[in-house]
Amino acid sequence: MSELRFDGRVAIVTGAGGREPSLGRSHARLLAERGAKVVVNDLGVGPDGRNILRANAEQVAEEICAAGGEAVADLHSVADEDGARSVVQTALDAWGRLDILINNAGICFMTQFDEITDADIRRVIDVHLMGTVWMCRAAWPHLRRAGYGRIVNTTSGAMFGVQHLSIYGAAKGGIFGLTRGLALEGAPLGIKVNALGPAANTSAIRHFNDPSAFTKLMEDHFPTGLVSPAVAFLAHEDCPVSGANLEAGGGNVSVRVFGQTTGHYDSELTIEKVRDNFTAIADTATARLMPDLPNSGELAPGEAIAAPIEVLPKRYQPG
Repeated sequence: MSELRFDGRVAIVTGAGGREPSLGRSHARLLAERGAKVVVNDLGVGPDGRNILRANAEQVAEEICAAGGEAVADLHSVADEDGARSVVQTALDAWGRLDILINNAGICFMTQFDEITDADIRRVIDVHLMGTVWMCRAAWPHLRRAGYGRIVNTTSGAMFGVQHLSIYGAAKGGIFGLTRGLALEGAPLGIKVNALGPAANTSAIRHFNDPSAFTKLMEDHFPTGLVSPAVAFLAHEDCPVSGANLEAGGGNVSVRVFGQTTGHYDSELTIEKVRDNFTAIADTATARLMPDLPNSGELAPGEAIAAPIEVLPKRYQPG
């Protein structure tokens, strides 16, 4: 099998200046090893946003160059429009083009919902969700003009609910919704947009968790280097899907699928009828996968809904 390479491609990896072990750092180094020119972006504040675990984009860029790759550092924040535009401009100034955007930057505060401060709520949303929005928005015109682009957004299993991570999970859920919408808009433009939820032993994991069996498990079996190949594949021109949400960790790569049960239909629906038929409404045995996106390839096996209109009773379907 031929080696997948990125020769001639220019990539931005946000949040790539973290100290080892770091997902962004691992992503940037792998892309560079395979021939990409890489913008190593990192504001430097660390995973808690409070400068306790300082990041260093310049150091990572220097390491890549010392290993024979090409990289430049960028210290702008992704959390506002001007900062995101500046990150993209760094790529254009250095190499005159942009092909790949990997949105990896993030901060986290593990605390109960009624204890997290208003300021920290805004910071989490600004960096994760709005940072992804602003970076995609800044990159989009350049990818559209080129007729080609690959965007990989970082999600998390926390969007399905993790204790003390409600705001973080909300931001990650928003990122998946953005990914699906942009995949649709990008399809006729040659732009593929996917998401990936990583599981890895990062410095953030160790910072936010006391030493335990969990942290030992992560350290022994979930190196960052077993996530980056999946991210790089989604960033490659051979990637066959758009709008997918992959999960990667510990050497396992899978696609997280979403579905909808057949449910219960009644044109004279009442509260009581919802109650009385809730077992059927919630019967996952009747679930069908959410629709694949046009020209995106097969996201998952099974009976996929061909189009959202098909979930309606036939009396409401056209024709």
